[in-house]
Amino acid sequence: MNRRRTPRSVSAEDLLTTLQSLTARARREVEFHQARVELAQALQRDMLPATLPALPGIQSAARYAPARDGLDIGGDWYDGFALADGALGFAIGDVQGHDVEAAAFMGQVRIAMRAIAGTVSDPGEVMGRTNDLLLSVDSGLFATCTFLRLDPQTWELHSARAGHVPCVWASVDGRSGITEDPGGLPLGIQTGERYPVTRRTLDTDGAIVLLTDGVVEGPSLLIEDGLDRVRQLVAAHAGASADELADGVLGAAELTGHEDDAAVLVLRHAPAGRVDAGTAGPRVTGGRLREVGV
Repeated sequence: MNRRRTPRSVSAEDLLTTLQSLTARARREVEFHQARVELAQALQRDMLPATLPALPGIQSAARYAPARDGLDIGGDWYDGFALADGALGFAIGDVQGHDVEAAAFMGQVRIAMRAIAGTVSDPGEVMGRTNDLLLSVDSGLFATCTFLRLDPQTWELHSARAGHVPCVWASVDGRSGITEDPGGLPLGIQTGERYPVTRRTLDTDGAIVLLTDGVVEGPSLLIEDGLDRVRQLVAAHAGASADELADGVLGAAELTGHEDDAAVLVLRHAPAGRVDAGTAGPRVTGGRLREVGV
């Protein structure tokens, strides 16, 4: 007659050993996760510019807010720098993904664009060359981006867009709108992509706001509604400083219900003596400004 063997009861010592092993494993995983978070944060912090350029009649300000949870950091970025000929370059973008790899790729985009903009004046060519350079390193990532070049002598603003969110503009006379510029594919998708250039003359007192989709789109907000909300905000405070506008626009990101990161770049322009009667905001060629009544 066979008897079933009674399983050996687990002793308190065995339970304690198992618990210690599981606790140690969990601690290692938490420490590894925290290390990656800190690395992503350091990359993000060190790769964004500490200061932005300003000239008489031009203020610039930017804000960045990381995502609320985990490793969702590193995708959005902005930049601003002076060029050798006296012009100013400004850029904002959003890299696919939100982790250490996205933060590193963001740094590559920013450095490449700065270097190319120092030798090429046409924003469309800057964007095209940056695109081809990024594809040559074969990272597998892509980025949306808007690049602007401002000539402080003529107050002409030349811009190119690579699949990025439209800009918002407003003037102190109460006019405002959302840009509808033509553009190309995001950077890092297809070689030889061409990026049309839109030319504007900033001959009114007002502001242009560049932003990422984390500011205007989320589970509880369509991007069209988010853009219009920012337009109304900027129109109501078009005479405020660049810093005040940047703070206000970034605050609007809280209303999207998202967990994405968000970036805002504001150009506050006050070209005294260059206002033309009847102007409906920045004069534009090569693209459209959709004006919306307020």
